[in-house]
Amino acid sequence: MIQDDITPGRWSPRSLEVKPVPSRRLRWPLWAVLVTGPSMAPTLRHGDAVLVRRGGRATRPGDVVIAVFRSRPDLLVVKRAIRPAAGGWWLSGDNCLVTDDSRTYGVADVQGRVVARYWPRPGRVPPRPL
Repeated sequence: MIQDDITPGRWSPRSLEVKPVPSRRLRWPLWAVLVTGPSMAPTLRHGDAVLVRRGGRATRPGDVVIAVFRSRPDLLVVKRAIRPAAGGWWLSGDNCLVTDDSRTYGVADVQGRVVARYWPRPGRVPPRPL
């Protein structure tokens, strides 16, 4: 459980959204992250392990991202990017019944983009049409 920097060992576990897979730092520009909580269901479920790319192409609306809310810098979350806002991004979870997204915390700074789920159901995480 985390919510800040994607590099393992640089954050303290405090959140309910995602957590790094301990000591699983990859040598590519990808990081392993474990999803906790229901906010991205059905796209991502509690217990899904995903690969996150920092850098690369710019974030686009519809991308699933790892981000930090400016009002909650201790909270690293996995959400869907909706639109650019105030130099950051307005984020939303796919599960509309969970309100721990920009409706509650405001604008977020994107830390990386989720590119694939590798466990338990391997596959790409496609952008949802907005």
